[in-house]
Amino acid sequence: MQEQTPIRLDVEAVVRQKIGNRTPGFVVSYLKHIVHEDTFNKFFREHSGLKDYDFIRAVLGPDLLKASVAVSGAENLPQDSAPVCFVSNHPLGGLDGMILALYLGEQRNYNVRVIVNELLMYLTPLQGIFVPVHVSGKGGQNRDYAQKIDDLYTSRHDILTFPSGMCSRKIEGKVQDPEWKKSVIQKSVQHKRDIVPIYFDGQNSGFFYNLALWRTRLGIKTNIEMLYLADEMFKATGKHFSIKIGKPIPYTTFDRSRTPQEWAQWVRNEVYNMSKS
Repeated sequence: MQEQTPIRLDVEAVVRQKIGNRTPGFVVSYLKHIVHEDTFNKFFREHSGLKDYDFIRAVLGPDLLKASVAVSGAENLPQDSAPVCFVSNHPLGGLDGMILALYLGEQRNYNVRVIVNELLMYLTPLQGIFVPVHVSGKGGQNRDYAQKIDDLYTSRHDILTFPSGMCSRKIEGKVQDPEWKKSVIQKSVQHKRDIVPIYFDGQNSGFFYNLALWRTRLGIKTNIEMLYLADEMFKATGKHFSIKIGKPIPYTTFDRSRTPQEWAQWVRNEVYNMSKS
């Protein structure tokens, strides 16, 4: 049997593909540093062959991030196999997604699929459980990604999604998600999926939020702070997190008394209200 070649994170190749050859060498070197290219590649070599939930388990384990989690409300998890949509706030932008994917996968017979930013598809060991959304560009490629999402909702897989579409920022002095997108309500109603709300307790560093704040104030549209999410993940090494699982919300709740956008914000508020209990 042929040995599987370990994946390799190649920041320079990604930069060339996304931006072209205009990027100065010192910028590429800095990007390699903040995304921890060498650390990731060492981990990939030492854990070659792992994929999906086993890969996440190794990332969160003692060989890399040493993360632990406490869960309350586990009794609210659905007891049958009917596919549901798990929705959560997104305070960390990466680590929270892996923690939730692994925990929910273990509880739901490893049947959970996660909707992610297309850039995360470069992590080939996770392509079996990640379903990408296209966050930029126009035309047919957008339709291709939309079809993948439609196929996911019509499947028997449970779905984990972060309806904000991006990780939390400091808004009105509080670390919280931007407005949630209405598509999670529309898709859940269309495909008759109950929604299970989850609150994840955590936050990134002050540097991350201040960078996002000043980027916005300066009118820079490019999501620069996203480049630091890997660095933020390593800053959280060894931390203990807590998550709260709320009672399932039947899809029939989302009637015409409110618009899908209003219902999305209602669910968002329900999630943040869980943090107060």
